[in-house]
Amino acid sequence: MAEAETLETMQPNPAWDAASYPDVVDALAAEEYTFKVWGGDWCGDCRGQLPDFAAALDAAGVPAERIDHYPVEKADDGSKVGPLVEEYDIELIPTVVVELDGEEVARFVEEEDVPIAAYLAERLSN
Repeated sequence: MAEAETLETMQPNPAWDAASYPDVVDALAAEEYTFKVWGGDWCGDCRGQLPDFAAALDAAGVPAERIDHYPVEKADDGSKVGPLVEEYDIELIPTVVVELDGEEVARFVEEEDVPIAAYLAERLSN
């Protein structure tokens, strides 16, 4: 399996207010989920969305060893290139895959119209 690296965009946003999102924090912390994050520090959508998601994970007490970063580059044809991109069928970034015991239980893809943490929390609570 590819080694996870570090995305600068996964630095928690200090302005994110966990007290305003108790259900989101509770859902992200409910199980020993692993969060696999594909993004690019060059990507505007990633710079806009990942810091808040990182802050939500931080507020939920998710340890760093359960958060895998996969930096992605864009090829000349617009396709994404990077660790596990083909294995996880990554086409847009940011993409976040949530796994529990090695099985995918939720996936956020860039085109959703709600924040990453809220989107995943809703799916993880069902």
